[in-house]
Amino acid sequence: MDQRTHFITLATRDLDAARRFYRDGLGWEPLADVPGEIIFFQTGPGLVLGFFEAEKFREDIADAVPETSTSGVTLAHNVDSREAVDSVVDSAVAAGARLIKSPQPVPVFDGYHGHVADPNGVIWEICYNPGWSVDDSGRVRLGPAD
Repeated sequence: MDQRTHFITLATRDLDAARRFYRDGLGWEPLADVPGEIIFFQTGPGLVLGFFEAEKFREDIADAVPETSTSGVTLAHNVDSREAVDSVVDSAVAAGARLIKSPQPVPVFDGYHGHVADPNGVIWEICYNPGWSVDDSGRVRLGPAD
């Protein structure tokens, strides 16, 4: 199996809130939107983030999980500066996110980050990491800033 992920799909108890937050609040363009069921957003080359209505999610996975809450997971969005972290966090909160952690320095990698939760509780880390980059082939580099 190739070492890659194509879809990340999260169960949501309020699909309409997810739609309003990502599409209307953050301005993301849906790749596909099936009202009452699922909405997909392309978030990178070959990568899609989906929000699946919780009961339909459970049906789709044959009731393999009794509870469809999301915990112990963060999604991260890296930006180019500390100021961009502040701007994205402010925009997310204005769109209905709950502030989890105000933007602040991260000494371990000379970075800066903050955390917000979307209306369904999905936690996003908004991060500036000067050692993070993606080369022309799409390979991620994690290391000290140049």
